[in-house]
Amino acid sequence: MKKRRLLLVLVAVLCYVVPSVAQDGSVVTLAGNAYVTAASEGSDAKNVFIDEQHCALRNWDSTDDVVSFYFKTEKSGKMRVALRAKGHSQIEVSLLGKKKKIKLDSDTLSRVEVGTFKVKTPGYVKMDVRGIKIKEGADFGNVSTVFVGGDVAPVVCVAPDFSTHFGRRGPSVHMGYSLPKEDVEWFYNEVIVPEEGDIPSSYYMACGFGQGYFGMQNNSPYPRRVLFSVWSPFETDNPADIPDSLRVQLVKKGENVKINDFGNEGSGGQSYMHYDWKAGERCRFLMGVHPDSDNSTVYTAYFYDNHQNKWVLVASWRRPKTTTWYTNAHSFLENFNPVMGYINRKAYYCNQWARTADGRWIPLTRGRFTCDTTGHYRHRLDYTGGVEGEGFFLSMGGFFDEYMTSGTWFERAGNTTEAPDVDFSTLE
Repeated sequence: MKKRRLLLVLVAVLCYVVPSVAQDGSVVTLAGNAYVTAASEGSDAKNVFIDEQHCALRNWDSTDDVVSFYFKTEKSGKMRVALRAKGHSQIEVSLLGKKKKIKLDSDTLSRVEVGTFKVKTPGYVKMDVRGIKIKEGADFGNVSTVFVGGDVAPVVCVAPDFSTHFGRRGPSVHMGYSLPKEDVEWFYNEVIVPEEGDIPSSYYMACGFGQGYFGMQNNSPYPRRVLFSVWSPFETDNPADIPDSLRVQLVKKGENVKINDFGNEGSGGQSYMHYDWKAGERCRFLMGVHPDSDNSTVYTAYFYDNHQNKWVLVASWRRPKTTTWYTNAHSFLENFNPVMGYINRKAYYCNQWARTADGRWIPLTRGRFTCDTTGHYRHRLDYTGGVEGEGFFLSMGGFFDEYMTSGTWFERAGNTTEAPDVDFSTLE
């Protein structure tokens, strides 16, 4: 057991300690910047997988397997590329329209030159690595790092000291809506996911508030979900640690709605229902927040069932030690699976309205675009948002070149005269 632990530590050191980094430009690690983008027939990306902890490829033994590294150049000119790799095989490296056959002949991770390339236009570069022939051993070996030097260095990539999990997921993006000064009880929003943006492991969050969020997910291969969660006022990532007096309590739930605790991103109460929403259709969300007795606040979520043409209750939760109306109205778009962080996601957020505590509907037309730390600290720049068509949009992942500055304000056009048709007397 001690020998095995020592071996794992040694692999990690070989992966990340690169003496020539300062002189050689940027280090693009496998763990933070690469994905299995193609796999052998009858298989999937899980068979050839990237060990994030030890910066290693596993089961890389088919010529159909393609591992793609991504990094962004912000300058044109000559680009020198080398690998840190091991194995006894012949592999092929493809980038910028050129292919290079590379010989690996080492039992330890060693520097292997690839060549010099001309970058005519700055932007994201996709570098594909494919095995051609295994000469010794059971697989092609490992490519732990790509060195990028020359005129284009440094390049944008997920740095070795940043979270590989969040780096490979890609930057989450948000649209925050400007609420009126009056007390707001209800927030209404509509979401449309285009065909090209409908990607597994995506959360299209529609109605965020100061203490939780409400939206829909593509959970393929599992049924799609409408998800509503409220954080506990007790700060912990482990729901078992929450004292009974600070637990979020279920008030009521809709038919066939599942209830459970959640953790790992704060903790609290979670409710979800399976609903087969479709790409291209308009999905409607209604979220209510109002202070109640005993220093508590009740949060209630409704989703419009397009199949039954009616509003259905998801759930209502009571949060203790909290007295508030609706605050921090926002939406976000995220990928929650690091394996699929190289695929683009997009969603439209339209027709936002706030209903005040005295029953007046007010259109919300101003939105502020922001991104998370992955984008804020420039580990990845494949994110954008703004106004398109009748409302706002968010887009992330896929390593596209243009991005929007975080903190930018936008004004939507869309509907500002016809308030949502919601008969509150008929709601469950």
